[in-house]
Amino acid sequence: MAARHFLTLTDLTPAELATLMARAAELKAAHRRGERATPYAGKVLAMLFEKSSTRTRASFEAAWTHLGGHTMFLSPRDIQLGRGETVEDSARVLSRMVDVLVVRTFSHERLELFAAHSAVPVINALTDRFHPCQLLADILTWIERHGDVRGRSAAFVGDGNNVCQSWMEAARLFGFNLRVAAPAGYQPEAALQAAYTDCVQVLDDPPAAVAGADAVITDVWASMGQEDEAAARVQAFAGFQVNAPLLAQAAPGAIFMHCLPAHRGEEVSADVIDGPQSVVWDEAENRLHAQKALLELLLG
Repeated sequence: MAARHFLTLTDLTPAELATLMARAAELKAAHRRGERATPYAGKVLAMLFEKSSTRTRASFEAAWTHLGGHTMFLSPRDIQLGRGETVEDSARVLSRMVDVLVVRTFSHERLELFAAHSAVPVINALTDRFHPCQLLADILTWIERHGDVRGRSAAFVGDGNNVCQSWMEAARLFGFNLRVAAPAGYQPEAALQAAYTDCVQVLDDPPAAVAGADAVITDVWASMGQEDEAAARVQAFAGFQVNAPLLAQAAPGAIFMHCLPAHRGEEVSADVIDGPQSVVWDEAENRLHAQKALLELLLG
């Protein structure tokens, strides 16, 4: 039987995502009680990372260790992809040796090619187009604060990047409305905008996007690999900072979310990210629990 991969949120059905959220909550409660089950003793999870990471690497390594398995970290210095070995050959070789592969890379098409030649499940740990594991943790955090998110509204302010585009997928799968405020030239892909018109509005007006929202989300203005664009992006995103006056226009009890790392004074003010409406530390922790549930779902 072909391996089941998780490359975008749409690889799971709404019913499977609901089950995953419930299981993640169970695993979090068990973790808090100090309970550890080790169903994957003797199995190996390999992390092939072409982009550096703090939360993604730490959460997968901790999750798999808690579940009894062994992790193998492979940076660009440790593999042959940068020296001419094809993506297909690397996928064929590695997937004959390990039980699951977590891949963090640049091109989403490169990830799809890798998965197409892998005999074991491949998990998207971030590409330039999507960051689905972050969304599992984000939605789990939102559910913890507001219960069922169906029919609620969220606002994403800033770069229409991989995190934003996974939020667009989440809007339909979890049944909420998303308003995106991004400057011209930095909005989500046109094809995705066209595909999600039933649940996503794309604007260039942060107050209009945030008005009445139950959750307000942002991300850095210059992601990894865009460092040379940082100065231009600071200018382009002026007026798109999530600060206290903007957050005040959201619904009472609204939460503030950020995938981290954050740049205080750029995409978010310090009083917001460190304030009482911020749930960013819960989001970071929930990477651990949501990814455990994902691993269980893919591996059985």
